[in-house]
Amino acid sequence: MDDLGAIFDEHLRAEFDAHDAAATMATMSTQPHLYHLPTMLGGNGRDEIFRFYRDHFVTKWPKDTTARRISRTVGEEQLVDELVMEFTHDAPLDALLPGIAPSGKHVFLPVVVVVGFRDGKVAHEHIYWDQACLLKQIGLLNDPSLPVTGAEQALNLIDGSYATNAMLEPRKDV
Repeated sequence: MDDLGAIFDEHLRAEFDAHDAAATMATMSTQPHLYHLPTMLGGNGRDEIFRFYRDHFVTKWPKDTTARRISRTVGEEQLVDELVMEFTHDAPLDALLPGIAPSGKHVFLPVVVVVGFRDGKVAHEHIYWDQACLLKQIGLLNDPSLPVTGAEQALNLIDGSYATNAMLEPRKDV
């Protein structure tokens, strides 16, 4: 049995440490797919994914980007990583914020990645995050009457210091 965690860790190193689209593709199967669910970006097949990685994802992360793993669950053919991504939105970030100019804001974003494997390679990635959380942090979602939170989502995963159920309390600011 392949060590799925090691395979995916190599994939992540190629993406976030080396920023190398070709090296990232070397970790993927012959017919992969990649879906960034909140933005409907990614690709089907090696050519489409390579172009997405090269032009919009792997080579485009802000320089201060870090990913902190909160948890990892590994099955026979699939793994799920729960991560907190941290970065300063100081460059265009098409994969998460297509068409949005850099805000200069610092972001903490909880992300879940569901990864399938075939023949010892990454066959698919389904990547989820709360787009409202991201938009709130960069200043595009400011309506206080909406039941959305920002960085505190991710920070609570890291250290548990934020109160839960605060949204159930009567609101004085709306």
